[in-house]
Amino acid sequence: MSSGPLLSRAVVPSAEGQDGDAPLSEAGRRWTARVLHGAFVLLVAIAGAVALFGDIDASRPVLLAVLATWALAYAFLGGPAISGREPWRATAFLVVHVAVFAVLAWHQPSLLFLMFLGYPLVWFLVESAGSGVLWTLALATAGVAGPALAWTRGEEPLWGPGQTLVGMVLSLAMGLWVTRVLEHSQQRAALIRELESTRAELARLHHAQGMAAERERLAREVHDTLAQGYTSIVVLAQTAAAALPGEPGTARERLAVIEEVARENLAEARAMVAAFAPVALDSATLVEALQRLAERFGRETGIATRVDTAALGDVDAGLSRAEEIVLLRGAQEALANVRRHASATAVVLRVSRVRAGEAAQVSVHVEDDGVGFDPAAATGVGLAGLRDRAVEVGGDVEVSSAPGEGTRVTVRVPVR
Repeated sequence: MSSGPLLSRAVVPSAEGQDGDAPLSEAGRRWTARVLHGAFVLLVAIAGAVALFGDIDASRPVLLAVLATWALAYAFLGGPAISGREPWRATAFLVVHVAVFAVLAWHQPSLLFLMFLGYPLVWFLVESAGSGVLWTLALATAGVAGPALAWTRGEEPLWGPGQTLVGMVLSLAMGLWVTRVLEHSQQRAALIRELESTRAELARLHHAQGMAAERERLAREVHDTLAQGYTSIVVLAQTAAAALPGEPGTARERLAVIEEVARENLAEARAMVAAFAPVALDSATLVEALQRLAERFGRETGIATRVDTAALGDVDAGLSRAEEIVLLRGAQEALANVRRHASATAVVLRVSRVRAGEAAQVSVHVEDDGVGFDPAAATGVGLAGLRDRAVEVGGDVEVSSAPGEGTRVTVRVPVR
């Protein structure tokens, strides 16, 4: 909570204009301050009129001088202190404040109606509940001493000091209540600041997590599409260059495949930017896309490649587009690994559907007769990314291989 007078922190704007933990709005606090200043001017004017024109026994010059002193002290000390500037002003004004009421109570108790404003001013100027209580008691003592002494002499009715004491009790109740309100307000402001800080941190973390997930997604897409396409282009360009001197027909075929792969890569890049489905699945079924993939793979590598859909049956697989993408990407990754590592002479791409009770799965198997490898010792991002894709749709990836025994990669997804 900002420093400054106690009640002022609740209803009067601070010098810095910060009211994050004040119960009232900025406009409400400005209005309250204006009412306070207006009330002071009005009551001082009334008291001055009473002192000047009323039927009083005390010396008018003394009363007028006291009221003038009070007004000047408020203008140069109390008013600025209410806004929280220079706490010494508040203390100086309160000293004058108590002295003024002591003189008024001694010379003219009828002017103690000014206590209506005197008590609230204490709470507008003090900085803690303890000091508020002490200054309130001091003000009440100053207001009661003169009339109580006069009452003992039979010159003042008892209800005069009684009213002052009742006002003191009400003032203490008001000040302590305001203190409690400010404590709750401070706790609420601290909680709001903590919640805002937590929300900002969560938003930052969510943004960072989203960026990381998007980077991972793009990395998978680039690896599964563009990177493999560029690898094919490089290999085809090398074979075309080797065939140029004596086999122009082979070179022309390789150049045609290079153009085809480049066009498909361009389409994949555009689809990736637009967040579309893979080009291979555009206006085609999964089986058709796999057949085109196997046919092109055979043309590029010269490896005998066939697609077996006998285990799929004629029943619609019922796959979502996301599940079809996982199966297609699995086949692409497996064939890319065959190209790079297997040294195979034949590849079978098999699509099957298996039902176990109420559950059903569709799987794509890519099996080659190559050199094989130890799956436990394999590293790389391709299969890891493929497993992540499969897990996202509730599927899994299985790799079965051994040195000299070929390799089988199986990608399964559930049918919902």
